[in-house]
Amino acid sequence: MKNHFSRIGFILAAAGSAVGLGNIWKFPYVTGEYGGGAFVLVYLLAILFIGLTVFLAEAVIGQNAQADVATSFVKTSKSKNKNWKFAGFILFSGLIILSFYSVVLGWILSYVFTSFGTLPSDAKTAGAAFETLISKDIAAQIAYHTIVAGSVIFIVLKGIKEGIERINLILMPLLGLILLGLLIYSFTLDSFSTAVSFMFSPDWSKIDGNALLAALGQAFFTLSLGVGTIMTYSASLPKNVNFVKSSIMVAIVDTAIAITAGLIIFSFLFEAGAQSSAGPGLVFISLPVIFSGWGFLGQVIAISFFVALVFAGITSAVSMIEPSLKFFIDRFNFTRRKATVICGSTFYLLGIVALLSMTSAYSESLTFFGKNAFDLMDFMTSSVMMPLAAILTCVFLGYFVDKELLQRIFTAHVSNLVFNIWYFLIKFIVPIAIITLFLNKLGIL
Repeated sequence: MKNHFSRIGFILAAAGSAVGLGNIWKFPYVTGEYGGGAFVLVYLLAILFIGLTVFLAEAVIGQNAQADVATSFVKTSKSKNKNWKFAGFILFSGLIILSFYSVVLGWILSYVFTSFGTLPSDAKTAGAAFETLISKDIAAQIAYHTIVAGSVIFIVLKGIKEGIERINLILMPLLGLILLGLLIYSFTLDSFSTAVSFMFSPDWSKIDGNALLAALGQAFFTLSLGVGTIMTYSASLPKNVNFVKSSIMVAIVDTAIAITAGLIIFSFLFEAGAQSSAGPGLVFISLPVIFSGWGFLGQVIAISFFVALVFAGITSAVSMIEPSLKFFIDRFNFTRRKATVICGSTFYLLGIVALLSMTSAYSESLTFFGKNAFDLMDFMTSSVMMPLAAILTCVFLGYFVDKELLQRIFTAHVSNLVFNIWYFLIKFIVPIAIITLFLNKLGIL
């Protein structure tokens, strides 16, 4: 069917949504900051008990209702209460995220082209080059942002089957092949055994409250939760498909790529004698310097690495716009083209504002409440809108949906015991965990 995923298409599309910059960029540097193995173990537990639980929550709403996010809440609620349509606000966080995500993808795309030339040979030069790009080179940023935005718009115009599913059927295997190649190369490095030890030998002295919250946050955000993507994708999944099994496969693929990226990056860092806690500058400063020191081979690896990041980013970017498109198509009978023009123009123009707010020329005029527009969009989505959406989804399923309905949907695919464990988690445990994360993000805890 033209507007429905195949099972493998759903798995790759949802995995593509989940696998993004958070896996290949953020996971390694956060793991480095919190000492490696112990953090990885806590992260895996958080994926299993928190991330997968919320993923299944969004999936069951979407597959039951087969509609846009706002309508899905109404159709799934006990009384079909139309006020639940206001829970659909979560879908618009995806557009806001896409605005600055497209800008970051533009930076990465610029590093693909840089990798064909001369990479910086020291941290000071690398830092200065990156600082110049984001604070002074407005024309280049707009050009790269335009390429990324244009690519996303072109893909989603093609629809579910011909656009989103097809691009994921191409890019996800290519991403896997590139990472596999980089992993095989890292096997040949003396530092690989050190990277394995670092990633899988727990150092519990590094684990404190902040580390636990960081692991929870990473597990939550890496699966694209709280933006309506999984709900929307599940609504385009035929009802006879085992959504539980498919969801588990997505979580496995997402986690495997994060672990693989960590092994690759730590092998590179340790081989060069660099610090494991390189921080957010890892991709744009530390790694280019390392690649530069490896001559022509380093150049090939740099190109491969940044292309992998672009592929991961594009599959995530495409997923962020789809909830808004489906909302306008289903609720207002817009054509896909009209919905895409509206949503595409919105995130593109917001992206221009975001990138300008990082530049020295416009940062002062585009600063609100002590944050530039880029950081404000990031804060509002990751610290407020996404956690609130997840809390709302858990409370909704735990207290405003018939348990018998959920049980009937789940037990068509899994045992009653598995359903009861999931239901207990969604009703009591996960909301408390996410509320804790939410309050911490707001600086209250």
